[in-house]
Amino acid sequence: MLISACLLGRPVRYDGKGKPLADPLIERWKAEGRLVGYCPEQAGGLPTPRPPAEIEGGKNGDDVLAGRARVLEVTGGDVTEEFLAGGRKAVAFAQEQGCEIALLIDGSPSCGSSFIYDGSFSGTRHPGFGVTAALMRQAGIEVFSDLELDKLEAHIKSIR
Repeated sequence: MLISACLLGRPVRYDGKGKPLADPLIERWKAEGRLVGYCPEQAGGLPTPRPPAEIEGGKNGDDVLAGRARVLEVTGGDVTEEFLAGGRKAVAFAQEQGCEIALLIDGSPSCGSSFIYDGSFSGTRHPGFGVTAALMRQAGIEVFSDLELDKLEAHIKSIR
């Protein structure tokens, strides 16, 4: 399964840090060789660190894909194309690796899968998903957030 690289502790987030997900399931999946780390934002050409970004003008990544919303940095820079490119590369990479599942960090305008921020940079969250999560779903890859490990484990058991 593809996993957001930051969840493996890699320092790829906008703030130059990782956000390691410490859980026995992660450790087991790592030991079993199931996890393939990837950062779509870096793959799209964004630097680390980088200004925080949020989806503006829409509710989720589908709106960005349809051209109804864009991804803006807190500085006002439009990074929509970088998010789209990174998401497409993430899907291609997942498919090359045979990944049928993606475990993505929630809240991200790229990887969020149950909530994202509302585009106001005020810390306000709303239900939604990011650009990469939208592209993964369109490609038929099952998407789970870092808050859904039990649900993911049940899914894995159901398809074995």
